[in-house]
Amino acid sequence: MCRGGVNNVREKAQVSRRQFLNYTLTGVGGFMAAGMLAPMVRFAIDPVLQASGTEDMHAVVEVSEITTEPQRFDWTIKQVDAWYTSDVIHSAWIYKNEKDEIIALSPICKHLGCAVSWASNEEYPNEFYCPCHGGRYYKNGLNVPNTPPNAALDLFQKEVKDGTLYLGAQCQTL
Repeated sequence: MCRGGVNNVREKAQVSRRQFLNYTLTGVGGFMAAGMLAPMVRFAIDPVLQASGTEDMHAVVEVSEITTEPQRFDWTIKQVDAWYTSDVIHSAWIYKNEKDEIIALSPICKHLGCAVSWASNEEYPNEFYCPCHGGRYYKNGLNVPNTPPNAALDLFQKEVKDGTLYLGAQCQTL
């Protein structure tokens, strides 16, 4: 029997041509944008993913050569910048304090980045002196008040293994 006027047939929802093109272009545009942004995102976060260089310790001097008088020691490391490899010389003022602890100070003045030297000025025989602007530091690396440097010399991370002093990155701890 027939039910009068009731249609049991459902109509399928059809996608119009305009909707199809809209969906297609949105998908293709999103895919292209992701393809362009992925390298930029990788480039931006790559330094975070790289291993830190602070663990790199370099042999500098035998502990038996270190005295209570600050001495300048140099060492060379290999530095890789993209495809260019070079040897870079680093320096430190190293001595033993009254407690027989090894102190390794950066030779770079905190005022303008000039190199400091130990006892090079006759007026200040037991101090680090920066010839650029008369900057002075005490033996322990603290800056002398009322002189140009506004901060103490940086210390190096240090480690002694098998009678050899190894130095790592500079850190400010004074």
